[in-house]
Amino acid sequence: MTKYDHSWHLLFFCLTISCFLTPIFCLPAYAECLDDIRQAGMLTAGNALLGAHPSLWQDKEGVYHGIDADLLQELTKRLGIPHSQFIITEWSTLVPGLKVGRWDIILSDLTITEERIAYAHIAYSRPYFMLYDRIIVPENSPLHTLDDLKTANLGSVLGTTDSMTAHMLVDKNIAAKVSDFNTFGDPFVALRNKQVDAVVVDQGTLQAQKEHFAGLRTIGPPLFYEPKPAWKDAQAKASYRLGDEGIVVRNTCPLLLKAINKAMDDMKQDGTLRTILRRYHVWEELQDHLNQNEQTE
Repeated sequence: MTKYDHSWHLLFFCLTISCFLTPIFCLPAYAECLDDIRQAGMLTAGNALLGAHPSLWQDKEGVYHGIDADLLQELTKRLGIPHSQFIITEWSTLVPGLKVGRWDIILSDLTITEERIAYAHIAYSRPYFMLYDRIIVPENSPLHTLDDLKTANLGSVLGTTDSMTAHMLVDKNIAAKVSDFNTFGDPFVALRNKQVDAVVVDQGTLQAQKEHFAGLRTIGPPLFYEPKPAWKDAQAKASYRLGDEGIVVRNTCPLLLKAINKAMDDMKQDGTLRTILRRYHVWEELQDHLNQNEQTE
C-alpha cells in the first residue's frame, strides 16, 4: 500500500490558481452530491494504486480485485447505487480531480492527516484500515532485536512514509543508514542479494511481497507513524489514529459523507469490514480500533 508524502502546499496552490482562472469548475455546486450520484446510477472512485496488492489490481479479464474493490462494491450496494467504477489516475491528480468532479470519491489508501484536511479542504470517512511499518529480515538473518540494528543498512521506498520511518530510526541511532529504492519490490530484491540488512515497509506491502519472496520474518514491534513536528499538537487532538485510511469526499458533500459513514458503521457492526481485511490476510488485533468509530462527523 502506497503512502507517498508529496508536497500538499504546492499541489493545492496550483488548484487554487486554476479555480481563480476558471471559477466555473470550482463553484460549490455539490451540496446534493448523493442525489446526483443516485440519479446518475453510478458511483465513481478515483484510485492511483492499480496493480498494488492487496489494495487493487486487475486480472486478465479486466476484473478488479483487492480491498479497495471489495469496499467499493459493498459501499455501492449499501448506498443503493446500481453501478460503480474505478477511474485510475496519477496520485498527484486524486484530490484535484475530486474537487472538479472527475470522480465522486477517492478510494485509494489515502491516509488521514490533519495537514491534508487543512490544506486540501477535503473530508474523510470513518477509517477502514490502519497502516504501520514493520522491520523485515530474512529468516536466517543474525538480526533479532532493535539493538541488533546498530550497523544495519535499511532498505525502503523513496518518497514514502516508510522511508520517513526508516530515516527516523537512523536519526534515533537505532540503525546506521537507509538505502531508498524506486519501487516496493526493489528493497526486497536488495535484501535477498544482501545489499541491505533489513527492509522497512508497511504491513500491507509485506503481505503482498510474501507472494514473491519466501522466508521473511519481522523484528521488533510495529512502528506507528509519527506526525511532522509542525502538526504534532493537531494530530494529538485528532479523533483517529495516524496511519488510518479513509474514503475521501469533497467537503461540500455533507450528505454523501454522512451516508458513507453510515455504510461504514454498518460494515463494522455486521463484521463485513473484518471479513474483507481477513480475505486479504491483513486483519489483526491492531485493527480492532476501527470498530470503535472514533472519528467524529
